Amino acid sequence: MRVLLAEPRGFCAGVDRAIAIVEKTLEKFGPPIYVRHEIVHNRWVVDSLKRKGAIFVKELSDVPDEATVIYSAHGVSKAVEAEGSARPLQVLDATCPLVSKVHREAERLDKNGQRIILIGHKGHPEVEGTVGQLEDGQIEVISQVYEVEKMSSNHKQETAFITQTTLSVDETADVVDALRKKFPGIKEPGREDICYATQNRQNAVKALVKECDLILVIGAPNSSNSNRLREVAERGGVKAHLIESAHDVDLAWLDGVHSLGVTAGASAPEILIEELLECLSDRVEQVDVLSVSEENLVFPLPTILQ
Repeated sequence: MRVLLAEPRGFCAGVDRAIAIVEKTLEKFGPPIYVRHEIVHNRWVVDSLKRKGAIFVKELSDVPDEATVIYSAHGVSKAVEAEGSARPLQVLDATCPLVSKVHREAERLDKNGQRIILIGHKGHPEVEGTVGQLEDGQIEVISQVYEVEKMSSNHKQETAFITQTTLSVDETADVVDALRKKFPGIKEPGREDICYATQNRQNAVKALVKECDLILVIGAPNSSNSNRLREVAERGGVKAHLIESAHDVDLAWLDGVHSLGVTAGASAPEILIEELLECLSDRVEQVDVLSVSEENLVFPLPTILQ
């Protein structure tokens, strides 16, 4: 069996930065340090940081006074920021800069008095953080075309939309088209909100689809961008499975497979790819890389850690 590795795959600049913030904070201040929610959606990463002294909590109320706490890469609401500022805590923010860009866009639209529609998945930490940028929380969250059709178009306000960064490009395009039909003249983001890493990884999967009989996506079940990679593969007509590690592989999946595509979500470390290849070594005759683009972006760390 031939294995084709997608490139790019795995960690993006925002995830690299978030993990580095936790690691360097541990080095600088010593354990324990607290992280609100999973720093990124990957169990291997979270468990690794736990072993180094990071304590993951659901809310700031779980963090003792005088402690150091880090906000996850998904971002937080204004209410959480205010709670952190009001307490004797040292706070570091690991929010991905591309998520922060969407936050600022939401604030700008609200300041201009516009009705804001957010294309995203309700309940996802990034979406909750974006909605929470406005004190009144008046952002309408949708993810499907049928939800657009049910929306009222009688608002006197000018309408604008923003998007969650980790959605499928194709899925978002369908919803955007529906919004344009429903609200002629709707204001669109100045720049595409879907992040470069999400789009690059989806483009790589689209390339794999043309070459492979089966695609394995390494990523957490609660990772939005990893789920979208699996969907992109299946939308292209190729069976795909989302796995957290090599232990999740059912070898029966590989029966009759001559070319296996492998990729990883933006929160999945390369070691999980290496473990998968080792697990499949008895079946693999050749490993090649299918590259569609290069990524060189690096986000700076907070000043206190530089």
